[in-house]
Formats: sequence, structure tokens, C-alpha cells
Amino acid sequence: MDALDVIVVGAGPAGSWLAYRLACAGARVAIYDPSHPREKPCGGGVTGRALALVAPALRQPLPSVAIGGAVFEYGERRAAVALDVYAPGDDPRDIPLVVTGRRDLDTALLAAAIAAGAEHRPERVTRLTRSGGRWAIETRRGAIEADWIIGADGTNSLVRRHVARPFSRADLSIATGYFVHGVSSDTIDIAFENQPAGYLWSFPRPDHLAVGMCAQADVSNAPTLLSRARRWIDDHAPRHAALERYSWPIPSLTAGALAAEAPAGAGWMLVGDAAGLVDPITREGIFFALCSADLAASALLAGVAPSVQYAAAVRSELYAELTRAARLKARFFQPSFMSLLVTALQSSARVQRVMADLVAGRQSYRGLRRRLLATLEWKLMVGLFGR
Repeated sequence: MDALDVIVVGAGPAGSWLAYRLACAGARVAIYDPSHPREKPCGGGVTGRALALVAPALRQPLPSVAIGGAVFEYGERRAAVALDVYAPGDDPRDIPLVVTGRRDLDTALLAAAIAAGAEHRPERVTRLTRSGGRWAIETRRGAIEADWIIGADGTNSLVRRHVARPFSRADLSIATGYFVHGVSSDTIDIAFENQPAGYLWSFPRPDHLAVGMCAQADVSNAPTLLSRARRWIDDHAPRHAALERYSWPIPSLTAGALAAEAPAGAGWMLVGDAAGLVDPITREGIFFALCSADLAASALLAGVAPSVQYAAAVRSELYAELTRAARLKARFFQPSFMSLLVTALQSSARVQRVMADLVAGRQSYRGLRRRLLATLEWKLMVGLFGR
């Protein structure tokens, strides 16, 4: 039985970026995943702050669409918001948002990890056990041991099910819709919904649109959301466009669930979706996945109580921000607030700037109350935060 320092289960952005960081530092690391790189049911929006994290590993620009604007809708109200346009060679931190296929992003990050010295084993982990301070994992091809196991295997994480509790249905969102082939754009569309509470999106990829809707799994179902997405497509896309259906669960934790999360323990860590690191309002998870991988790598390489160090960093740097979003979520999807928001976006340049910065990841929830107050849109601020 071979021995490795670290086994990463899952080759998505979190797993591949963690493996890259560790391999660059000389650790022996293997990534187990039989499906990546692959396309994923995901809008594919990558913020500039996420790109800035992984820029050192990307050998060439990702095939992507530069987003110049966003359209927000609620009922009959509609508002267009300009986003900053950027040029090739700009600092990634200045980029508001690009949209790329997940196959392209995951391929680039996995290739970077392999080039740095990580080993990719396209095998499915079927069992894991811990004995004598080491982990043993099994696949159909055999078994291997390691000091550390990292769960980067998504919402339905095998590692999470072994070391912690699986997500309850109330902790999940359903994201479902269609890839609309043969048509694209340079604008994202967001349509807020309150029955069920959530939003519909259209994100342009280089050769298709990713159109879908998300809502909490315990108050909705895939057929309802698919029907809403199909109506949007019928209204906005050419009738000859070929549709490819997709569906995927996404963590969308409450403040209470986030407080109960334990992202690390003896010889294990959870990163990305497996750790519930997704914005409960926007359902954006790529940036948080990459951040958690960075924090995990730093803790492992420091070598001093890595699990304790990682858990503390995740709580203070990531769960704290997601908890703020979770507490605002119910107010955000109230009809009164969504109506106020889109109305304000129609006429207020200051509110447009706030929304643009939220989309780009430049505005945190921590400073959002003060920022909204500065717009002088008092009703909007009270609608979200109360008096």
C-alpha cells in the first residue's frame, strides 16, 4: 500500500487549487476524481477577486465572455446596470466579472496542479477509514494511505458524510435550467422571484447561454423551476436554439447551520461546497472555494495544529461573511424589497454602483448597510436591514 502526505477527493476549483498550492511547496499530493474536468450546471461567473487568486497558475487566458452590463428584473420592472469594461492585460482585481465554462476553468486548474507535481488519479473513492492516525481510502483499483484527507467533492461529499453530517434539505438550494446552445451575449440577466423565493439567471458563455433558476430545496422542486426557466428562454432566445437540461444541488446554509459547521478535524478538512461555502443569497461559490483552498494549504504547510488553524480562519474570514448574507436573505427576497431595489436601480447611479460592486465581489455584506445609507435611498436600506 502506497503512502502519500495528502489525498484530495475532488478536482473542482477548490481541490485543484489546494493541490497546486501544496505541490508547489513540495508536498506529496494525489487528487482523486473520475469526472473532472467537466461541464457543471453553474452560471460560470468568475469575479475578478477569484481570478486574482489563481492568476499565477493560469498559463493562458480562459475562454470567456467579458460582461459589460447586467439587467435586473422584478415583475414588470426592469433596470440595466453597466459594469466596468476591461481590456486584456488588466489586473484581474480590476475585472468585475467574466463568464467561463466550468470545463475550461476546471481543466486549467487541474492542469496547473499536475504541472506543479500533484498526481491526478481518475478513480472514485468508495470507502475511507482512519486507523493509527492515518487515513486509508479505497477505490476499485486498490487502497492508499495518507496523513490527511481533504473533502473537495462537492455538495454530496463522501468525505463530509464520513467525518460530519450531510447537509439537510433545508440547507440546500436547487439550481436547474438549460444550456441554450448557439446564442450568447455580453450581458447577464437576473430576474428576482418570490414564489418560490429565489432568482432566475441568464449568463452568457462563449458559445451558449446558461439559463436557470435557484430556490431553496425544501420549498421548491426542479419541475417548477425548469418551467420558469423555459418561459424566460421562450421570451428571450431564438426558437431554433438547442436546449440541454441541467440540475444540481447547492449548499445554501442558514445562520444557525453555519454556526454549527465544523470544517476540520483530526487529519481532515472540508473545502468549497463540501464545507457549505456558498453565498446564501447569490449562490456564488467559486471565490469562497478558492479562498478555502488557500486557507487549507496555508494551515497544512504551517504544520502547527493545521485543523485548528484552518477552522478558525474559515470561521473568521468566510463563515462570518456568509452568516451576514444568511441573516439578510429572508428580507432580500421579500416582494417589497425586490420592488424597491429594481426601482432604485432604474434611477439611482449610487445604487447601481453598489449593485455592480456586489456582482463583482468588491462589496462585502459587512459594509453594505453603510454603503446603502450613503445612497440616500432610506427605504431601500430599511427594507433590507430594518431601522
